[in-house]
Amino acid sequence: MVNRRLALLAAGIGLLAAPPGARAEPIALSPAWSHSMPAGPVAGTKVTEAYARLVARDSYFWAWPLVNMASRRIAYARVPEMMYAGAAPMAPLNRLTMLTEYFPPDVRLVACPNQDVVYGGGLIALDQSPVVVQVPDFGNRFWVYQVVDSRTDGFAQLGKMYGTTPGFYLLVGPDWKGEVPKGITRVFRSSTNTGNVIPRVFQDDTPQDKAAIQDVLKQIMIYPLAEYDGQMKTIDWSALKRIPPSEGGNAETQWVAPGKFLDVLPLALDDAPPLPGEEARYAQVRAVIDAAKADPALRKAIDEEAAKADAELVTPLLQFRNYGIQLPHHWSTTTNNAAFGTDYYTRTAVARSNIFVNAPNETKYFYQDLESNGARLDGARRYTLTFPKGQTPHVNGFWSLTLYNEHHFFAPNDIKRYSVGTKNRDLKYNADGSLTIYVQADEPTDPLERANWLPAPKRGNFSLYIRAYWPRAEVTDGSWTPPAVLRRN
Repeated sequence: MVNRRLALLAAGIGLLAAPPGARAEPIALSPAWSHSMPAGPVAGTKVTEAYARLVARDSYFWAWPLVNMASRRIAYARVPEMMYAGAAPMAPLNRLTMLTEYFPPDVRLVACPNQDVVYGGGLIALDQSPVVVQVPDFGNRFWVYQVVDSRTDGFAQLGKMYGTTPGFYLLVGPDWKGEVPKGITRVFRSSTNTGNVIPRVFQDDTPQDKAAIQDVLKQIMIYPLAEYDGQMKTIDWSALKRIPPSEGGNAETQWVAPGKFLDVLPLALDDAPPLPGEEARYAQVRAVIDAAKADPALRKAIDEEAAKADAELVTPLLQFRNYGIQLPHHWSTTTNNAAFGTDYYTRTAVARSNIFVNAPNETKYFYQDLESNGARLDGARRYTLTFPKGQTPHVNGFWSLTLYNEHHFFAPNDIKRYSVGTKNRDLKYNADGSLTIYVQADEPTDPLERANWLPAPKRGNFSLYIRAYWPRAEVTDGSWTPPAVLRRN
């Protein structure tokens, strides 16, 4: 009797094995079953403060990068023309401004800048217009344009590693249905309307190359589709207006403020439709936002919880040692940069510590906060980093080792050296072919050590950061990892 009941139950849910030769068909759900289920919380439902705090804490974490991008768009929408604020490149939406030299040490718009490449940058608003991207002829020079959406996921492949040819490329939003003009080489469609375009062009650390790069920089541009005429446009970036900077302090500009998070979040969600599986998450968040609009006490609780989430969840992710794939000698890395999808933890961690990183096949990043014994890197001590013969990062492009202070910006030093690597033509190798980098605050007296000196701050914590541009397979597959950072005193 029991076996018969089990058989009937199995048949009822489509699990009973079919007779030989027959096709098993599960019983379909009742008609309109899915339509009877609400898409999310029922409108007008009262929610408790505790629940609102729960949703606020969760959303503050996973939506932090989206709100970061939305806040940047709000700020850049107010920029009247291409210009420099101090030394920071600024541009209206759908345009960019190029630097003409390395990223200066006093800019705080984005953490972990480097002095390997000449940067440019501009926020795009594809709901206003598709954007034309000019690619000049870079010759043998390494270059890559990072193009990301509001989730900081890449959606265009433009660079030397892709064999991109000179010409014109078009960026379009998710809903654009216009006609592609003649002369456009390729169209890239974003899943969001907000994004960022960040060209990077390699430059040797020599006066000769700093002069030679200027002509090609003048042809790096983006502009609305209406201005496209099939002719390569040029601009003298050095002639742009310069205004006094408005930012200050030692840390990165605060693009995500807990007290304003709830105001910007709806804009961010509108711009980034839910990925598959995120629909319910979005619905829960929107329901709490609506409830907070009608209840000042609830809004106050949400703001408080956002501040707690910022301090307890997001701020610790400035430290590289708190996330990523762990490697030998306390190094770490990430494997899904610019392709985070629903990896909320890594996406927010990268956005907090060093937003706008290239995809791994474009640049592989290695992070270090600790010396070989696990102690925090400290400017009061001296360190060495030795690459065995033939074991500097394996790249088709170039590599660098950069030092950042506790805020992930350059540590001021007398020789104005913030990184070493391929760009430095005067590095000296040891007799056995190895390369030792000397990381310390005081200038070495030995000529070899001085040539390979990477200045550290006189006091306080710092981090080391290896970039391998256009990495080879042994770097991307994990066969190669960086050597230990050893203390000398």
